[in-house]
Amino acid sequence: MMEVNAQKQQVGEYAASLVHADMVVGLGTGSTVKYFVEALARRVQLERLPIRGVTTSKCTAELAQRLGMTIVDIDEVDQIDLTIDGADRVNRHLEGIKGGGAALLFEKIVARNSKRNIWIVDESKVCDVLGGFPLPVEVVQYGVEHLMQLFTGAQLQPVLRRASDQQPLVTDNGNYIIDLHVAQINQPAVLADWLANQVGVVEHGLFLDICDEVIVGGETMHILTAQSV
Repeated sequence: MMEVNAQKQQVGEYAASLVHADMVVGLGTGSTVKYFVEALARRVQLERLPIRGVTTSKCTAELAQRLGMTIVDIDEVDQIDLTIDGADRVNRHLEGIKGGGAALLFEKIVARNSKRNIWIVDESKVCDVLGGFPLPVEVVQYGVEHLMQLFTGAQLQPVLRRASDQQPLVTDNGNYIIDLHVAQINQPAVLADWLANQVGVVEHGLFLDICDEVIVGGETMHILTAQSV
């Protein structure tokens, strides 16, 4: 089996080949996307490829700018042509869990304003039923313990995400993240709707009806689309 980092590099470099001149490109967040940004930056330098990037996190913005890419604010563009992002889990209906890198709010905003969304993943991220990875929920800091109690009562096994210093992790937007440890999410649309209606929830990591295709790494790289299900 191809090593995981090799798969990430494989799909990241392939995704960079999908970018064309004059595109506005959404740049996701995470270890797989890092390979994509690096590969795209090489094209920008070698080919003088004229593109603009819209980023989903401060860390991606810093990487892209350090590599010489032009980064603009999402409100400076009418629409994003193509967004390349990773996923923590994705099923064969192209429904995913995202937010392991704590960037789910910006990731969803960029995705919703993109003409086309492609996820790049190693083969371990593909599953039949969503689960097996904590579902992130971004929440305001005020009243977080009450949301923890609400999620506990709903048997969602919440854990407040913490930084390396054991203080609550703070997102780029100044919010907290509660990770829900749900073994299987059999009705993602139902859970997504319930979470979206809870006061104090800013955004959740269920990405439904967003992704157009998934590029999966491996000995034989392949592409999942809605038509291939």
